[in-house]
This record gives sequence, C-alpha cells and structure tokens, in this order.
Amino acid sequence: MGRHSLPDQYGAGGSDPRPRARRRTVALATGLVLTVAGGTAAAVQSGLLSFGDSCQENPVRLKLAASPDLAPALTAAAERARDDDLTSDGRCVAVAVTARDAYKVTDALRAGDRTDVQVWVPDSDLWVQRLKADGGAPKVSPVGKVASTPVGVAMVPAAAKSLGWPKKTYDWIELAGATLQDDSPRLGAADPARSATGLLALTRLSTAASAAEGGQTQAAAMMKALSQRTSDSDGQVLDTLPRDSSGAEQGNPKRNQALIVSEQAAFAHNASADSGGGLDFFHPEDGSPRLDYPYTLVDQGLTTDQSRAAIRFMTYLRQPEQLRLLERHGFRTSDEAVSKKLVEAAGGSTAQPYGEPAAEPASQVALQEALGTWTITVQSARLTTVVDASASMSDTVPGTDRSRMDVTKASLLQALATFTPEDEIGLWDFSTKLDGDRDYRVLVPTERLGDRAGTGTQRERLSAAFSGLTPVPDGATGLYDTTLAAYKAATSSYVKGKFNALVVLTDGVNQDPGSISRAELITQLERLTNPERPAPLIMIAVGPDADRAEARQIAAVTGGSGHEVSDPSQIHSVILKAIVAAGAQGAG
Repeated sequence: MGRHSLPDQYGAGGSDPRPRARRRTVALATGLVLTVAGGTAAAVQSGLLSFGDSCQENPVRLKLAASPDLAPALTAAAERARDDDLTSDGRCVAVAVTARDAYKVTDALRAGDRTDVQVWVPDSDLWVQRLKADGGAPKVSPVGKVASTPVGVAMVPAAAKSLGWPKKTYDWIELAGATLQDDSPRLGAADPARSATGLLALTRLSTAASAAEGGQTQAAAMMKALSQRTSDSDGQVLDTLPRDSSGAEQGNPKRNQALIVSEQAAFAHNASADSGGGLDFFHPEDGSPRLDYPYTLVDQGLTTDQSRAAIRFMTYLRQPEQLRLLERHGFRTSDEAVSKKLVEAAGGSTAQPYGEPAAEPASQVALQEALGTWTITVQSARLTTVVDASASMSDTVPGTDRSRMDVTKASLLQALATFTPEDEIGLWDFSTKLDGDRDYRVLVPTERLGDRAGTGTQRERLSAAFSGLTPVPDGATGLYDTTLAAYKAATSSYVKGKFNALVVLTDGVNQDPGSISRAELITQLERLTNPERPAPLIMIAVGPDADRAEARQIAAVTGGSGHEVSDPSQIHSVILKAIVAAGAQGAG
C-alpha cells in the first residue's frame, strides 16, 4: 500500500490488547509513532478539529466493514464522530459501518473481488495473516487494535452448576472432556473454518492434547464429537441454546447447553436475555485465546485522504469516551485493569481466572494444522499417498544425519496419526520399472483405517508400510506415468461424501525417457478431472532437485495445488494446508 502520511500532522494510536513483556492498556498502547504538531496538540487531546458546518459539505467518506459483534459499537462511535465534526485536514470524516463476517471478506479478497471498503475490522488477526500469506490478495495493513475479548465456554446455569461453577476451574482439555461425555452438557461451537472463535479454541484444544500421550487420537475424537454440533457462524451458535427453562427445551437433543463463545458474545446474550435466561462463563485456567479486532486498511484504490481519515478515526476510537462505549458493549479495552462489572455481566465470576494474561497467540503453523485436522475429521478423507523411492531419497537432509526417506517416513507417520478410523488411506511407491515395466507399485490399497486386515487394522498395515519405505538403489524418478496411473485410480474409485485426493511426493523431476511427456500428462489429467467428482492432486516437491513450478502446473489442472518443502519434516503441515485449501475451493 505504500506509506501514508498521518492526518492533520497527528499520528494515530494503534493498540494491542494482548499482553507483552509488560502489560499495557489498550488505551495507551500505540502501533504507530505519534507525531504531534505543537500548534495542534490541544486539538489532538480533544480529538476535534472542527471548522463549523462547512466541513460537512465535502467530507472524506469511509466505508468500514466490521465483525458483526463489533459493528454496533463502531456504528455508535461513527455517529458520535459525525456529531463532533471529527476532521482530517479540515474535512469532516464520514464513516459508514457495515457488519460483515470476517471469513466472507477474507474469501472475497482472496478471490480477487473488488471491495467497496477502505477499512476492515475483523474479529481476529488470523484473517489478516491469512490474506498476507496469499500473494494474490490485496495488501492489507493493520494499524492497531480496537478492543479484545477472551474465548471461553458459556453454559446455561444448570449445566454450569453440575460442573461445580464457579468454584471449580478447568483447563481446556478438562472442560471439553467434561462436556463430551454421554450424560454431560451438550457442547456447541461455530465452524472453525468460518469462525476465529471456533478455530482459536480448537487450536488451543489440539495443542494441549498433542502434548499428552495419545493426545492426537484424543484431539481427533473431540473434534469428531464437536463437529456434530457446529453452526455456520458465531451468531448462529447462540441460537442453539434452549429457548426457555422448560424440561422439553432443556432436554431437547438438538439444543446445546454449553457453547464455545467469546466473553463479549456471552455479555451481549445476557444483556438481551429475559430474567433468569443468562449464561455462566468459564474462563479456562490454562489461558484463553483472544479475539483482538485489528483495525486494518485495505489497499484497493485507497486514496491518501482516505488513509489519513481512516487513521484519524482510529485515533478517535482511542479516546476515553469511545473506550467506555466499547466497554458498554462488552469489550475489554485494558489488559491491566479488567472490569469486574463487565465480566460479571458476561456470566463470569471472581472465582474464575478471568484476569489472567491471554494464552500466547497460536502460530500460523498450529492454526493451519488444527484446521487441516478439523477438515479431514469432519469430512472423512479418502487419500492415496504416492511416495518417491528413487535413489536420491537416500541423500542426507542438510543439518541432520537422516536421509530424505527417513524424514519423509516420520512426517507421514505423524500425518497418519491425525486421521480417524473413518478415513481411507492407501500407499504407493515409485521409481522406474518397479513392477515389470511399471514405474510404480501398490503397497497398501486405499481402504478404511478402522477396517480389519488379517490380524491387524488398515492403520497398522499402513504404519508398517510407511516405516518400511526404502530407496531403490540406482532407481530414477518415473514421475509422469506414476502420476497418471495414480490419478486414474483415484478418480475411478471416487467415494461420494468423502474428501477424495491424491498426494504425490517427489524429490526430483521425471527421469523416465520412455514415459509420456509433461504436456500429455496435463492433457490426460484435464480429461479425467470431473467437477462433480472432485479429486484434487496435491503434489509436494521435496528438496532442492524438485521442480515446484512443475508441481504447481500439473496439480492445478485437477483443482489441486503444488508445494515445495526444503525439509521433508514439513510434509505433514503441507498436506494439512493443502487439504484445507482444496476443501475450501471445493466448497466454493
């Protein structure tokens, strides 16, 4: 977007409500350096540079898209700004606020659609980071944080009381486990693919579970159970609560008695609920992830006047009166001094650790892995994995004493642990002339992991086969014939209702002089691809000798994706990332 000078020669305060080495308030933290001209210092303090009614005749107009939970507060602030004749360079700032789900804005920008907004305030920075990771999306520039709210578990009072609220505290795993038993309160959440609240909580659960023995299986089981009770959005998940205290509503199996929501969502619900219809709120003792509402400029024809006015409005939001407005809508504006009144209105209690620092923000890798695991858990997968067994796979991975094949096997075994018994996984390997004139061979047919196969399960067979993968001495890379054969098998055995895909891992380019050409391979793949029966090819180029551009070109014709990893240990994360991307494309 380039640099934009600050309005009226003032800087805009951009705060971050998450704690750092020293805890700071949202009201004081700034994301931009404040530049104050001496003659206008008083105007900065008041937030006003009014020149009478004349500034209304030619205002700087801004369209701001905000997360639906924050939109009412920002609408009220924008109306105040208009009444106060808030100015930028002598022109009034006219802000029009619309409520838009963050995932919808993200999807539109990733697709290259033009947007009519200059400022975007999603509920979480994870949406901004997702766009920044997508090189084809418009530039987005966060310049501060508007507010924050922690994510926890809200329950109807009877359910909370059964778990010992408020005196008994739980960590995330204990809390989720306590609500997923047969006779326990039914737990609902918003779809993590569309909700930052759902994804942040899911990542917290997944990370905590993976640290325990057998944790990955436990995490998959929790996801499977939770997936049966998800709603499309944060707003819709609140509609799954019992509508009254009657036995029929409380006992209705379609109604949830517990929800993963933000503190602010519980606050808003309690404020509108009839007497006795409020929620109690658990703040997990191992820390809550937080929604952080980044104030973000969107560069699609953003003018200098608009950028200066946008930053001016951000400064206005930092003033005490606007901070109090945000608090009245249930948002936190300080990490140092959390309002007991706000927490209690949201259903919290002093016995709960509501004032603890937020959990450390999840890494992009952790978020991606959690979302990938969720995708394959909710929609059972049917994947055939095809692994390069050419001689070059015996080369040592730089910085280790392990071969490419050894690290690849370990990463595949890690990926296997994230799949459920309902998923179907198979394994091929390839080099040149492994099976007569064929460059490939089927080591384990693609079948359901929970099925018995002889004395063991399909999962056990696959685990043994992954562990037994060995490079072929003097073997070359028969990439093209293998890819075509495997894709024919994947499309011919397509299973409706599952996520069907083919995963090909190679550390080199095609080295079989008698194989089809790349052009012929692409032509054949195009003929086999059927939008009604999608089976994307996920091709992963491993190491310095593989060709990422070729991988992307070949995979793209199937609706899949090509990836490059310098370290085979990254394969697990890349597979999950590719599954999420392909699943999202299919849903679109």
